[in-house]
Amino acid sequence: MGAFGGQRLAVANMASENTMTMKVFDWKRRENPESAEWHSEPVDVTNIKPAPGATKRRKRVGRGIAAGQGASCGKGMRGQKSRSGESIRRGFEGGQTPLYRRLPKFRGKPLGPGHTREIFSIIKLSDLNKMADGSEVDHAKLVDDKVLTKVNKGRKIFKVLGNGGELTASGLTVKAHAFTKTAKAAIEAKGGKCVLLSKTTQEVLQEA
Repeated sequence: MGAFGGQRLAVANMASENTMTMKVFDWKRRENPESAEWHSEPVDVTNIKPAPGATKRRKRVGRGIAAGQGASCGKGMRGQKSRSGESIRRGFEGGQTPLYRRLPKFRGKPLGPGHTREIFSIIKLSDLNKMADGSEVDHAKLVDDKVLTKVNKGRKIFKVLGNGGELTASGLTVKAHAFTKTAKAAIEAKGGKCVLLSKTTQEVLQEA
């Protein structure tokens, strides 16, 4: 029986069968065709495998012109992009002003360390000594009484520090956005109170 006769017989036998068969066209797995019932088993790391033709070997370049990617390896003859190594950094646009420099920068609160730190205007204990006993003191009061002359208008939050000498004024009610432990102890030791203000609404939160 010739070669063509054998092929006709094989086709006739396949047509006579009722079950449907399928040939796997991946040469690596052609000898072991996939079973139609493979999905009936639980899939885990022991039996999972890529589909036929899903994985391919990397292209080997520079192995002679007969291989298809010899000589220049698909990178052309000359130029910066034909050299080895990563020669063009990210964002480089050939010398023209790149996009990240063309776009405007808006002031906000990025994730930099300089934008997470709170910068207070300072009130010292020596400034409180110039106020009358039993009075209510805040930053605006100190400015009105000419106790504080240098005012930074960009800083809207104020902190009382425990330096600047010993507190002599007694019975003061001091309003600020933050107090150090030494400042709070010094004010309360003289019979005063520390009132904590909100940093956004400037309302009274609690007595510190």
